[in-house]
Parts: sequence; C-alpha cells; structure tokens
Amino acid sequence: MTSTITMDDAEDAAKLIAFGMRPRQRPAKDRAYRDLVIKYRTESDFQRLVERTARGLGLKVLGATEDIGVALAALPNSVFETKIEDYVRLGKQRGEGERLLHGIIHLAVAALAFPRPDDLANDGYTGRVSVEAVDRAVRDTCDRLREKVAAAEAGEDTPTDSPELEKVWSAYTRRPEAALTKDGRLAMNSTKGMIARALNFLTDQGFLAVAGAGEDGWYRTTPRYQLQVRELAATSAFEELLALGIVPISSRGTLRTARQDSADRATDTAASDAADEGLFHV
Repeated sequence: MTSTITMDDAEDAAKLIAFGMRPRQRPAKDRAYRDLVIKYRTESDFQRLVERTARGLGLKVLGATEDIGVALAALPNSVFETKIEDYVRLGKQRGEGERLLHGIIHLAVAALAFPRPDDLANDGYTGRVSVEAVDRAVRDTCDRLREKVAAAEAGEDTPTDSPELEKVWSAYTRRPEAALTKDGRLAMNSTKGMIARALNFLTDQGFLAVAGAGEDGWYRTTPRYQLQVRELAATSAFEELLALGIVPISSRGTLRTARQDSADRATDTAASDAADEGLFHV
C-alpha cells in the first residue's frame, strides 16, 4: 500500500507533538490544536507518523483526545526525562535518602489517586489526594511495617531484608510532619512540605488540578495523569507500593487496606525503584 504521507503531514506531526509539550494547553481553546487531534484520531497513517516522530525524539504518545489533547511521556534516557535526582536538586536537597523519600511520595500519590485497578481503567474516574491524606497513609504504612519487622526479629525467622526495609521507611518517620520557615511557609525538609511540593509539581505538569483551598486542600486527578499512572502501574515499583498497603482514605476518614495480606512481601524495592525511575513528564 502506497503511503499518503506528505511534507505537510510531517510538519503537522511536529506541531501536534509541540502542543503536547505544553500540558496546560487544551484543544478546546485552540482550533489548530483541536484539528490536529482530530486528524490524529481519524487518519491512521498520520497517527503512525506522530508516534514514530515522537519515538525518535525520545517520547511516547500515551493517547490523544479532544478534551486533554495529546499526552506524552518521556522514554528512559530521553532528553525530556525528568530524573528524580534533578527534581531533588531543584529543591536544593541532596543525597540518596532524599531521592528515596521523594520516590516514596510520588508513588504514594499515584497509588492513593487510583487505589483499585477498576479506578485506573475507568476513563470517567477522578481521584482525589491531599497533603494530609498522603502523609497519613505513608506514616500508617511505616508504623505497620515497623511492627512487622519487630515481630519478625522477635521470632526465629528474621527476614534477611528487614534491615534495608526498616532503613528506607524509618527515614520517612524520622522527618517532622511539618516545620515552618521564617516567613511562615512549610519547610521543604518536612514530609508535608515535600508532599506539597510533589502535588504542586504534578499540578504544574497538568496532572492534577486544585480542588480545595489551603495547604491541606484536595487535588483532583486529570485524564492526563490517569494515562501516566497507567504507564507507572506496569512497573514493579508501583506493584510493590500497593503491596506495602498504601491505601486511600475512606468516607469515614479512616484508612482501609485492599491488599493488607500482601504487606508481608514488602521490601525496599518500591522506594529504590522510584528513585531510579524518571518522574512523570510532559
């Protein structure tokens, strides 16, 4: 079959990818963007051209709709990839411990936003997260892990990975929940300060939208974030985090665990994998 791709199509493909690099831009407010999304969705040759062009740039097309536009993700080692160490460095923090803490936080946000496979698969589902909910969930998980480690050490069969597990998660509990700077802002070395930074970063990337006021206000997920988390859900880090029991807040304000029994298999893999993975991007 003869290809019908033209030089104009190649230019249009580049334009569509450029639109996708602006996460807050929407087709509803830009007719040129909307027309290119429609072309992508209705012309198979053009769709393949966009995807191959993106791949050559180190990007993956996750999807395209007239609502959110084209959603892109950086491939490993892409020039567009935001590495966790770069993210930590921008916050003027250093060290392996900081990378692990930020990795835990970003994974926890994703797991709380879409706690069940059905939620992640449902295009109409909107998740909600807050600084308080993320901090409470991770600290609750840390407490339960510490109890399991203590129980294992008291018995005859101490897991060989307990020291690493306890080291990674106790690093979170050693941090204060909240500390204020001289001008009254949350200190970035507190866990709530780190979570607030993560939620603001995801909002800037077009993955979350503010749904409430104040530092403990709620954020709602966007379809773009759902597409990104679907990619994340295929990684071992996300599976390990679910196994650790990171769970959503129920309507009565208590923590509920969908996979409590799986916590016995928890290791520090989730934190270290998260620190090595690139953060959500574009």
